[in-house]
Amino acid sequence: MKKNIAIIMGGYSSEYKISLKSGNVVYETLNKEKYNAYRIHIFKDKWVFVNDLNEEFNVDKNDFSVLVNETRIAFDCVFNAIHGSPGEDGIMQGYFELLGIPQTSCSMYQAALTFNKRDLLATLKPYGIKTAESYYLNFGDAIDENAIVAKVGLPCFVKANKAGSSFGISKVYKKEKLQEAIDKSFKEDNEIIIEQFLDGVEVSVGVFSYKGETKVLPITEIVSENDFFDYKAKYEGQAQEITPARISEDYKLKTEKLAKKIYDILKMKGFSRSEFIFKNDEPYLLEVNTVPGLTKASILPKQCAAAGISLVDLFGNAIEEALKD
Repeated sequence: MKKNIAIIMGGYSSEYKISLKSGNVVYETLNKEKYNAYRIHIFKDKWVFVNDLNEEFNVDKNDFSVLVNETRIAFDCVFNAIHGSPGEDGIMQGYFELLGIPQTSCSMYQAALTFNKRDLLATLKPYGIKTAESYYLNFGDAIDENAIVAKVGLPCFVKANKAGSSFGISKVYKKEKLQEAIDKSFKEDNEIIIEQFLDGVEVSVGVFSYKGETKVLPITEIVSENDFFDYKAKYEGQAQEITPARISEDYKLKTEKLAKKIYDILKMKGFSRSEFIFKNDEPYLLEVNTVPGLTKASILPKQCAAAGISLVDLFGNAIEEALKD
């Protein structure tokens, strides 16, 4: 009997458009002989099932079911394609855990931890994971520009602490421009992280549970045409994403080992995509994404293609792994 799969997409953050694209790729790709796929749009003002005629049916939040033409549909598994809140910060994970519905991403704690860059880096530091020097600000804190520059130097990156897809990020060259960048980041989040600029090769590597084993995918080298790997570089073709990366065997082995170590330290499941920059021949962790992009332009699908894993296999495996738990 075919399983009913809810593909959740949308979300509450600036990433909702990318999430809708990811969710639709999953919807179009899932093996229709094995699964009944349902597109579920999750927004602050509505949770709805959207059929192929673009008709909307409300989701009952009490049990995450949908009533369609007097037939109630319950779901065997949820495929999480929400980037940002509430799909990548632990909120949806906790909700489905309470309802006892399997879902394809990591658990509530791992999602909340990895979504908070500050807490993630602090958690991994005792394990010897190298990271850039950083300075933290909460909304309302006094801003000491001299102290910031003394800690992280110039240029530096000003980032929203809990946001993805490079929303709210600026590269700052002059102390006088810090306030403008901080204001921009605070539009995305009430916590920000200001990081030292690391000048080196940037790479991204996907790790996920594949047929019961932790699998590290081929590494992608990121060469931005812009000043850094910003939104336009990520989603509007203004970057080269080269898979496999043009790096030495030493760099390759160090990155693979570190990405797997982070996945294991955090007791992850589902997908992760970790970003690193090399400094003095060592990989420095930038961030970990637990609901990476799944669009045609996204890095993880390209890495899977290089590894000989089709999207049909990738998405089906995610569901089967979730159903095993």
